[in-house]
Amino acid sequence: MATQPADQIDPVVSPKGLAANKVGVMSGAVLGISTVAPGYTLTASIGLIVAAVGLKMPAIFIAGFIPMFLTAYAYRELNADTTDAGASFTWSTKAFGPYVGWMCGWGMVLATIIVLSNLAAVGVQFFYLMLARLFDHPGWESLGTSNKLVNILTTIALLAIATYISMRGITTSERIQYWLVGFQMIVLVVFSIIAFSKAGGQIGHLDFSWSWFNPFGGLGSLSIAAFALGLTGSIFAFWGWDTCLTLGEESKDPKRTPGRAGLLCVLTILGTYLLVALATMMYAGVGTEGLGLGNEEISDNVFGALAEPVMGRWGGMFLFLAILASAVASLQTTFLPVARTMLAMGSYRAFPAKFAEISPRYLSPAFGALVAGIVTAVFYTAVTLVSEKTLGDTIAALGIMICWYYGITAFACVWYFRHSLFDNPHNIVFRFLFPLLGGIALLSVFVVSVKESLNPDNGSGAQIFGIGLVFYIGFGLLIVGAVLMLVMRAVSPAFFRGETLPRSTPESAKTL
Repeated sequence: MATQPADQIDPVVSPKGLAANKVGVMSGAVLGISTVAPGYTLTASIGLIVAAVGLKMPAIFIAGFIPMFLTAYAYRELNADTTDAGASFTWSTKAFGPYVGWMCGWGMVLATIIVLSNLAAVGVQFFYLMLARLFDHPGWESLGTSNKLVNILTTIALLAIATYISMRGITTSERIQYWLVGFQMIVLVVFSIIAFSKAGGQIGHLDFSWSWFNPFGGLGSLSIAAFALGLTGSIFAFWGWDTCLTLGEESKDPKRTPGRAGLLCVLTILGTYLLVALATMMYAGVGTEGLGLGNEEISDNVFGALAEPVMGRWGGMFLFLAILASAVASLQTTFLPVARTMLAMGSYRAFPAKFAEISPRYLSPAFGALVAGIVTAVFYTAVTLVSEKTLGDTIAALGIMICWYYGITAFACVWYFRHSLFDNPHNIVFRFLFPLLGGIALLSVFVVSVKESLNPDNGSGAQIFGIGLVFYIGFGLLIVGAVLMLVMRAVSPAFFRGETLPRSTPESAKTL
């Protein structure tokens, strides 16, 4: 009997039809780092964080890292028990039932759509910055910011390209990411080294201080609103590492690889943020004039202002290219978790069955990716027309979404494993203590952020009926989700009766 050629052997697929055995620890971490997009995230969030907490930027990065790190263990433990593309949606449904699970999944989908719009916006800004520098035409810089028509059309075009690439599946995304992630990380390190070397000669520069790193000291003088805004920006900065966990069904070792990749991703991102935070503070300071990081005129795009002063004309071009690469890379990978969450919700009939379809050629949830791209384009267009500072408002709203579904997942870990929490030291620490502390921290930030978002002054000033736009984007869209959930319950009651994904708990004796 003839042997079938290796390139013609049918690929191994997961229960939902995804391509299995494709993602290892390193590639999973790379995809997670790409989704976090350190280059894009830093240029969009440094100004926001400094405006809120000043010299405490490194400390607030650490403060934002702590709940992310603790919650990462909840993800790891839940994935080891139940590997599923739905991740937070699936685990919270098993722990708390269909209603909490549906709202958790909805929060994740919304968070991703908000991030996709931000990524595309930053990508467009740096695209026109590069063109302006490359062809020595300064007037082109404003095309990516002040000209709303050009900005919206270019953003939609960039989203369309990223949507197409993501629809082609995990293998295409993974290959591209190694190059894009590697390039942006190298340029960020080089930028930081040069900034350190030039720090003493810049007006407003600062001398290093260990007090910048203490997340518990010196914050008492800050208002609750300022602290919440800074912490929200920090939590936003770490968003995306859970992409590693949504790839469990496509991993080489589904029980262990996603958790290890997630932890490696979070630690790498923290190191990068602290390096760049120190470099920019020591070089430019936190003042409100010139290149100071507290200057509102550069707060939406810090690297756009610092690139050439630090690295020179052509070196600055490399930084522009790195941020553009960061945004483009993250655009592709950010589609991965939202498409897979919608795939799982479709498979369990929490979403329309169409979302459960898999592309037979690429073994990817192409329909979910397409819907995410379309909704993102509509969302970005609407927010851009209403708000003058789209990035700031959406980042603040995103913090609300992140705390919502990360926090639910952290508490889901504790409740799901409740019968075995104290069976051994491992369970006490990693299934009880870490997730509980992470969940409490995220819940606290969520409550404060929602309260502060009601005040337009805590965002761009954009408001509807006297209530800040941030509230409508963040908490308001969660309310819209609750209405849609009731519609889905009427249309597809099986999920809400617990028939397609029932609540469950592992046996008391079950431990890792």
